[in-house]
Amino acid sequence: MQVFKKTGLALTAAIFSIGLMACSPEVGSEKWCEQLQDKSKADWTANEAKDFAKHCLL
Repeated sequence: MQVFKKTGLALTAAIFSIGLMACSPEVGSEKWCEQLQDKSKADWTANEAKDFAKHCLL
């Protein structure tokens, strides 16, 4: 019975995570640029910094 609870919890977490990713704005969109500006630059990934420079500054 305990195994089913752990499996169910893991499955629920995976579905929730996929759902959150589906709600993320498209890279380079105005909303994405705004979200990245609100995020601490120390938390940006290298790809985010590159995409921000490419889509939001130029």
